[in-house]
Amino acid sequence: MKINRNHTIGITLFLVLNGIGFILLSNSNAPRSYYLTLGWIDLMLILIFVFNRLLTNLLDHKLPWLVFGNKRFYTQLGLGILISLVVINLSYLIFKFALTQDPPDATQLASINALGILILMPIISINFGIQFLKNWKDAQLASENFQKESIKAELTALKNHLDPHFLFNNLNILSSLISKDQKQSQAYLEKFAEVYRIILQSSSEELVELKQELSFISAYMYLLSIRFEETIQLELNIDKNDERLYIPPLTLQMLIENAIKHNIVTETKPLKISIESRSGVLVVKNNLQEKKVEIRDSNKSGLENIKKRYSHFTDQKVEVNKNAESFIVKVPLINISEI
Repeated sequence: MKINRNHTIGITLFLVLNGIGFILLSNSNAPRSYYLTLGWIDLMLILIFVFNRLLTNLLDHKLPWLVFGNKRFYTQLGLGILISLVVINLSYLIFKFALTQDPPDATQLASINALGILILMPIISINFGIQFLKNWKDAQLASENFQKESIKAELTALKNHLDPHFLFNNLNILSSLISKDQKQSQAYLEKFAEVYRIILQSSSEELVELKQELSFISAYMYLLSIRFEETIQLELNIDKNDERLYIPPLTLQMLIENAIKHNIVTETKPLKISIESRSGVLVVKNNLQEKKVEIRDSNKSGLENIKKRYSHFTDQKVEVNKNAESFIVKVPLINISEI
């Protein structure tokens, strides 16, 4: 059970007032019934606090405020009052039977319940208002943080894709093709333009169909095939039904780029990348032949951006596995009807 700062202050104040009450009673030579009454009130308030906190923690998981606002209010109000009245009655009966010779007084019991309802309803309602405002504020902060992460991811993706070296390499290849093969240079220029068009469009989209992402990868791999010839080999094994599911844009491109960045790519050691869909999960795998030199800015920011973007749409995790032979990333395929 979590106790926040406000609860700590309240408990401290309660203990201080309770201590003052006992001191005043001891100095005034009050009868035993006064001590019993104060002890009963102490036990009652402690139990009401504990059980209502447990109820709040339970309903935070079952009926969160921001999703079930009205239902949560009436459910917790009803259950909170009911639990509190049960505590009041049980604690009263326990004190009466265990510590006094007097039988329970029906009139006194009715008065206690009526007074309890009058006091508890406004107190619990005010507590609800505080809880709702706190949850709303937390949700606002979470939303703002996600927007910041999304903007950061978009800027990182654009920075990676519009990298001057990548642009220079492609323009250099295009320049050499123009003098050698006009037909191929035309095809290269079309794919080059398609890649950049999709990259720029993706900055305003949160999710794209896997089919669209695969179309982009086809154009992107064409550029790589001209640059690396047959040293990069891509194998696709995608279920047609999975093509209608969604992923964050440029996810596959970033994973392929990551594989090229961190591995040796030569004629004798070609980089083999496979993309396969399995039961709503996309598996991207490459053979491992890591470069010996340390990569600058190798802080796994691409993988972290992918994980953070996925966390907004699904509870399923992005899995990263590495062994002696391969590097494997598993990303969930998202069904937007379930979001």
